[in-house]
Amino acid sequence: MSDRYQQLVNTPIGRVISKQIGLPAPVRLERYEPGQPVVSGPVLLGAVPGARLAGAAAKVLAAVGADVQTPLQEEARRAAADAGLPAGIFNPEVASADQTFKALVFDASGISDSAALREAWAFFHATIRRVRSCGRVIVLGSAPQACEDPREAVAQRALEGLVRSIGKEVRKGATAQLLCVAPGAEEQVESTLRFFLSPKSAYVSGQVVRIGAAAASYEALDWERALAGKVALVTGASRGIGEAIAEVLARDGAHVVGVDVPAQAEELEAVTSRIGGSSLTVDVTDDTAPATIAAHLLDGHGGVDVVVHNAGVTRDKTLARMSEELWKAVIEINLIAPQRIDQELFGHKVVRDNGRVVCVSSISGIAGNAGQTNYSTSKAGVIGVVDAFAPALAKRGATLNAVAPGFIETRMTAEMPIATREAGRRMNSLAQGGLPVDVAEAIAWFANPASAGVSGNVVRVCGQSLIGA
Repeated sequence: MSDRYQQLVNTPIGRVISKQIGLPAPVRLERYEPGQPVVSGPVLLGAVPGARLAGAAAKVLAAVGADVQTPLQEEARRAAADAGLPAGIFNPEVASADQTFKALVFDASGISDSAALREAWAFFHATIRRVRSCGRVIVLGSAPQACEDPREAVAQRALEGLVRSIGKEVRKGATAQLLCVAPGAEEQVESTLRFFLSPKSAYVSGQVVRIGAAAASYEALDWERALAGKVALVTGASRGIGEAIAEVLARDGAHVVGVDVPAQAEELEAVTSRIGGSSLTVDVTDDTAPATIAAHLLDGHGGVDVVVHNAGVTRDKTLARMSEELWKAVIEINLIAPQRIDQELFGHKVVRDNGRVVCVSSISGIAGNAGQTNYSTSKAGVIGVVDAFAPALAKRGATLNAVAPGFIETRMTAEMPIATREAGRRMNSLAQGGLPVDVAEAIAWFANPASAGVSGNVVRVCGQSLIGA
């Protein structure tokens, strides 16, 4: 369903009226089109004294062909030079007002105590108004739990508040993220930095991503077709978000095996045929479903590389009016089925080395929702799956992450009462609903072979919703 309000306020007269009476004015977000550059404008790379991640960031910026500038900071300039970047110099005291940036990348990993947080203030105080429409702000830091000094851990944890506040201040479709990189994981930042710099992350903001060390290598990766030669399983693939996931994974080179219930067989076949994939009709709650899926993947493809648990349902009622059948149906499909499937796939070694498992949770699983106790419980449980099983899968060389969508423009949300629908669209930092492709792009980032260091994360695709954490 189209957002007619957004269309109106982006007309010349709409912009004038919305500004005069103080209405939200959501900009049209820039979304990825195949072949376009990762970042389409100058990038300012900054770093505090003692920072350890600027070098890794500079290498990524050089790899994507970014136009990089640095402040008069030794760490940032040295990192740029070591990466072979012909970086220009940005001096806010003499820079003209029209000198703006598509992205600010700031290495805050050297902040070792609370007083040193002033370095972050100084950098952003001089630059935050120079972020362009649909720009990016990315702060690099250390995982607090990895800090040996408690004072450093406190300061690094404080960066979360800084970044989430920046996400609510930059507006104009811009976003802000914090990447917490563990010691020894410096070379694992590339896939995540590429994702958050690019239009692929259009509807993700205010998020914290933890990146750990990993042994997997991704040399000579074709970033346009990162999943070439891979097999991806997507449940609930016949429509909506599942359809978008299948399309994006196929765009990135994967052969997609779409799964859905027999009643959706025709729609499922239409999707998988269009993207050059294959389909399997099975109810994921059936006792035999995990074995059927495992056998299909082994017999037809020799295994699977990416598993996306997208199948899900809602059966809304207030708790006092909810029958046991409604409770059971949602829990079985949304929460129990993914666990049973994973147990079968890993138990029979169907998932190949450097495998990826991605679950679809929901912001309802973070914040709760009236009339959705069953759904919110199931989606919070999905987050529990990530927390509980990611360490075990890491020992097998696999990653486990989840996305938590907020208000996404689908047939389901189009049927909401208009007041509820408009509240869902406007109550986030980007003042608009997301699209199914926004969820799919985040899943493709998790699925990337270069994302081996990204595991145990739950990333909200919600435009930085004003509810939830």
